[in-house]
Amino acid sequence: MPDDSGTADLTVGRAAALAGVTVRTLHHWDDIGLARPSARSSAGYRVYTDVDQERLRRIVVYRELGLGLDAIRRLLDDQATDILTALRTQQGELAARIARLTALQADLERMVSAHERGLMLNEGEQRAVFGPDWNPAWPLDARRRWGDTVQWQQYAERSAARDAGEWQAVADAMREVESALATAMDAGAAPGTADADALVERHRAVFSAYFPLTREMQVILGRLFTTDPGYAAHYDGIRPGLAEWFRRSIEAEARRHGVDPESATWR
Repeated sequence: MPDDSGTADLTVGRAAALAGVTVRTLHHWDDIGLARPSARSSAGYRVYTDVDQERLRRIVVYRELGLGLDAIRRLLDDQATDILTALRTQQGELAARIARLTALQADLERMVSAHERGLMLNEGEQRAVFGPDWNPAWPLDARRRWGDTVQWQQYAERSAARDAGEWQAVADAMREVESALATAMDAGAAPGTADADALVERHRAVFSAYFPLTREMQVILGRLFTTDPGYAAHYDGIRPGLAEWFRRSIEAEARRHGVDPESATWR
């Protein structure tokens, strides 16, 4: 055979470049008998003829369609294989894969939005769920304050999976806890009593719908209930003095479980 410098016969490097694969790939296909150079140049180099190159082209096409190398071998070498049926089967599998990827893309877009916005509800839905005093700017404020924390990531991932009805259940559960807190305070339950401790536990369980809340984290949150104007107004709006009573109840329950409120950290 003439050398590969001026004919259609190609060395492995030129054949790989033309096929859009690596030389290593061609060596592998050669090793497994899928595509072998069938001639030699005058210098003794193995070269791919026009027929070999056509086989390479078909292998590349079938591989891009998602067929495995064994399936490709059967299509090329087994005369009993129905190419049209095989391609139609692959077409169906590809359509199913596209559908899965499309759904995955939608989930990913929702997840990105949840990390950016916090709540995946419009302003009307937010007020319907959380009440007329709800400010739709609060989730964005929270993102600015805590967007780089693990808890925001957990909250966003849960938010991405919730609809308005699921958020309504969370909001209703929190309202029930807050109402029970006010009732207990009115009844004279002191921080550290069994009734107060039970409500602190209940609050932590309900709040964990947003992200897992440890006792130490609840202590930090309890401080905000009295020092943050928004939180204080919320709890004292339910019942005057409730913010302070609830903070002391959280700290008393934490001490009972070996947590020192003075040294508590957000963990």
